[in-house]
Amino acid sequence: MSNEQVLIVEDESDIAEILKDYLIREGYRVSILDRGDEVVSFVKTQNLSMILLDIMLPRLDGKTVCREVRKFSDVPIIMITAKVEEVDRIIGFELGVDDYICKPFSPREVVARVNAVLRRTFKKSSDDVLALGPVQLNKTSRIAEINGNELSLTPSEFDIFSVLLESPNRVFTRAQLIEKVQGYNYDGYERTIDFHIKNLRKKIGVYLPGEKIIQSTYGYGYKIVL
Repeated sequence: MSNEQVLIVEDESDIAEILKDYLIREGYRVSILDRGDEVVSFVKTQNLSMILLDIMLPRLDGKTVCREVRKFSDVPIIMITAKVEEVDRIIGFELGVDDYICKPFSPREVVARVNAVLRRTFKKSSDDVLALGPVQLNKTSRIAEINGNELSLTPSEFDIFSVLLESPNRVFTRAQLIEKVQGYNYDGYERTIDFHIKNLRKKIGVYLPGEKIIQSTYGYGYKIVL
């Protein structure tokens, strides 16, 4: 992945430098910003593959930065935070964050998360087009359409949609979706699937008003019905 560029937005310089060293060793090109208000203009001028975004930043906080970036870019974002309260997870994932990691963390864990998100973001498939009813999803171009209208999906939303669409009417547990989408499972994050599903339903509902093609099975998980 030597051609992939990662932006670290972190105002604690020691943390930023440690992450930079580990990512460079992994073969990534790395840039660092320490203020939130510098991020949007930087992202617009760079071909980034990933943003590691701290939630507590000077000038502009990480949640606001994420909201502004999502107005024009689907670049994968992993949010780094010392706040573990559920409300912060809800806000983050509603904004389109692809993954969360809480301080203190192992730099190796961060690298593993970066690798996993990028693997699923840029994964190619010979059987690359899924079509079911009004939905068409191209796994190579990573474009999802409903009746010819393109959905603006984050990488995690796209991958969840793809997993469900590949097996219509099959119910997937949250743990199964995490495993298939992230490439590994981890404690405490299964509920984040709910936030991605909520966002997917909202975006799908624009073009299929009144239809709930992603259905819940109480106490178990989700399935797609078309």
